[in-house]
Order: sequence, then C-alpha cells, then structure tokens
Amino acid sequence: MHQYGVRDVQRLLRLPRSTIRTLVDAGFVSPQRGPRNAWRFSFQDLIVLRTAQALAAANVPSRRIARSMKELRRHLPQSMPLSGLSIAAEADRVVVREGSQRWQADSGQYLLAFEGSPADGSLTVLERPAPPTEPLDAYIERGCALQEAGQLAEAERAYREGLEACGEDAVLLYNLGIVLEDLERRSDALAMYERALSADPAFADCHYNLALLYEALGKPQYAIRHMAQYRRLTKKK
Repeated sequence: MHQYGVRDVQRLLRLPRSTIRTLVDAGFVSPQRGPRNAWRFSFQDLIVLRTAQALAAANVPSRRIARSMKELRRHLPQSMPLSGLSIAAEADRVVVREGSQRWQADSGQYLLAFEGSPADGSLTVLERPAPPTEPLDAYIERGCALQEAGQLAEAERAYREGLEACGEDAVLLYNLGIVLEDLERRSDALAMYERALSADPAFADCHYNLALLYEALGKPQYAIRHMAQYRRLTKKK
C-alpha cells in the first residue's frame, strides 16, 4: 500500500526533498503516482530510501547499493508488522529483526538502524543510544553511599545498574572492583579493574589497586608492571 507522501517521508525519515528526489531518480525506489501526480511511497520504499541514503553517505558504490537494496526489498514485509521492525548493520551484514525473528538482508557493512512503531506506523531513525534513566553521577554517588554504609551487596547492585544504563564507565568499573575486593571476590575484582583500564588506560588509582591485588595473588610480574604505570602517571602530576 502506497500511503506516504513526500512530506510524510521528510517528516518520518528527516530527509530533505532534494535527497528523496535524488534517490528516486537513481532508481532505488519507484513510487506510484497519486492525486495531482504526486509521489506516493510504500512502507518498503521508506526502508529502502533511508538505507540507501545512509549507504550513499558512507561512500558505498552505487552499484553495490542497488544490489543490496534489491535483495533487502525482496525480504521486507509489505507493511509495518505488528511486532515492529528494526534494521541494523552487524559487522559486514545487514540484519533485519522482526519481533523475535532475525535474518540477514544483504552484505552491507555500514552502521544504520531503524525502529518502527506499530501503533501509528511511524518510522524513526536511531542515531544514538537512548539516554540513561539516571545520570552517571547518580549511580556513582548512590554506590559510594552504600559502600560507606557497609552495604556492599546493595552497592554492587547500584554499580551494575549504572553500567547497564551508562555503559563501560571507568569510575563505575573501578568502584565495583573495590566492592568485589571487599567481598573477597578477587577474580571478579581483577576483571573489573582490567575493564576500567580498558575504558581509561591512564586511571592511576586503578593501576595501583591492580598492583596490590596481583601481589596478593602471587603474580609479582604483573604487580610490578602496574605499579610502574601508577608511578609514571602520578609523577606527571
């Protein structure tokens, strides 16, 4: 069903009219003509338009885009499925998710994603992750307060919630490492400190804690390395 006009496409996909015309002229979609000879686009057209534009912006050759779009269109449903629809690039594959099902559409390797709202048939481009429900500092402050109160299990939960909401933050990981060490879960603490350094290699206090922990675990070669890093970083200050 061709139910979307040019203004609908502009609003839903945030594409300028000139870009829509360019993609139509290039043959990526073939809209039907409605009243007053106006273009009318289908749900499939919307997906193909936004995907083609994203690939073109990533300098993918036109022939490859056309081939990918042909294969993508062949698998797309005719209308917005009740379970919703998302498209994302994973490594070198374009993967389509429809409800709990997941299938490969083509071999595009550039990141793009869509989210469909089955309630109103809208389509929104996803360009960044949703903001966390709480700011990062709130998780850190809550975890620290619980640590100081000796409520280590609750502090661990607060830091893990922060990591789930905010991602790999070095301070969250470091603080969680301290909690795990206090709980005598040394292997888990070690893993958290290492993750903290992956997020921030110049985290001096984390190098210091790792040096002490490796020493306690009987691994002096690692302890020496991290202590040297700690001294190098603190000497600069």
